[in-house]
Amino acid sequence: MESLNRMATDLVDEAIDFADELNVAVARLDNEAVVLDFGVEIPGGLEAGLLLTEIATAGLSTVSTTVDTVAGAPLTHVELSTDHPALALLCAQKAGWELSLDDFEGLGGGPARALVAEEDVFQRVGYRDEFDFAVLAVEGDQVPDESVAEHVAEVAGVPESGVFLPAFSSASITGSVTMAARAAELAVFRLSELGYDPLDVLSVSATAPVAPVGDDEETAIARTNDALAYGGRAHLVVDRAFDRFDEVPSSAAAEYDRPFAEIFDDADWDFYDVPASVFAPAQVTVDVVGGPTHVLGEPDHDLLAESFDL
Repeated sequence: MESLNRMATDLVDEAIDFADELNVAVARLDNEAVVLDFGVEIPGGLEAGLLLTEIATAGLSTVSTTVDTVAGAPLTHVELSTDHPALALLCAQKAGWELSLDDFEGLGGGPARALVAEEDVFQRVGYRDEFDFAVLAVEGDQVPDESVAEHVAEVAGVPESGVFLPAFSSASITGSVTMAARAAELAVFRLSELGYDPLDVLSVSATAPVAPVGDDEETAIARTNDALAYGGRAHLVVDRAFDRFDEVPSSAAAEYDRPFAEIFDDADWDFYDVPASVFAPAQVTVDVVGGPTHVLGEPDHDLLAESFDL
């Protein structure tokens, strides 16, 4: 497989070339790093969110929108599919890089994580990237500055001029779109955390509703997680049986049936104090090649209607 960051850089170039059409603001910092505002100081958009998802998955996924219903209301949904789940979703898309600097707080996802490869998931997959450019999608309520780019460059082992930081806030159209595109990632990650070899997941397709944009970051974070846990649906094709498939959907968590605003409040908005089992799609179909097909969980449209203020 070609470098994940190399493939993502090609898509970043596309975003730069079509920045006006995508409503993306591009800025080269004093240290030559490039920041792309996909939805922090600008509203963002559907197309920006779709391209950002492609960037975060290093071009190894197909992403599109459709219209489906939630509690009878037509809402935009995001569909994502990939035949490279371990690389695209776990080694690239997953938001696993906490950015906690003096003047900046954010969360990084995307293939730059594979240049560091310190998370357990990289050992499970057996992948580490080597490339001169680093692409990190940054979720936060500020546009990254030179200090963020310097930190990413140092940790990833690339020159500052090779750092590309597409950024978005949760409270943006882009934020709602990119979060909805994580249903497949959550299913595969949850399965991996339960002890299943992620390389035995052959393909994944998933969909989730695009949550209405919240008026602040906390509301947006709660709504977008509700969209996944109570509206996300995933179909996995896997290579071998497993006795814990029933623990993959969000309904297996003790906190199920509670909106994320309450779950996060109870944890004082410290995500690390929230049980990992709640971060999962609502419904999962697991198709074992040559074996049975398991259908697990179900969406909760009543809870979504309340969360989305429908």
